Amino acid sequence: MRMQMPSAVLFSCNFNSIRSPMAEALMKYLYGHIVYVDSVGVRAQEVDPFAIAVMDEIGIDISDHKPKTFDELEDTSYDLVITLTPEAQHSALELTRTMAIDVEYWPTADPTAVAGSRERRVEAYRALRDDLMRKIRARFEPLMPAKA
Repeated sequence: MRMQMPSAVLFSCNFNSIRSPMAEALMKYLYGHIVYVDSVGVRAQEVDPFAIAVMDEIGIDISDHKPKTFDELEDTSYDLVITLTPEAQHSALELTRTMAIDVEYWPTADPTAVAGSRERRVEAYRALRDDLMRKIRARFEPLMPAKA
């Protein structure tokens, strides 16, 4: 018997400006009709323009994303929190220590660490986008839809 898809997933990173909004948007694109998806950061800052650009390349608009922090979560009814940075992992474990919420850590590259030309930097964002898509598909495609 296959495992069941979680009904609510939260992605988290450091600033909720690149990695977690990209993961949120990809997950919504693939499974948003059957899973509630959100994202947060340890801190919040505006969505990175390169993240917006590379998501737009595949037809996903994240320009209206409103960054928020763990402290700003209105609800914590998640089945799964996926953290994309060590700092977010620590915050997620702190948040969920008294809750029955699974937490998974997916080590994810920081595209802002890549220096050089604009094209080289954009390529790092594309690599992140594609890596997140692979990880999301590998983790969730084998699952059955959550029961309504």
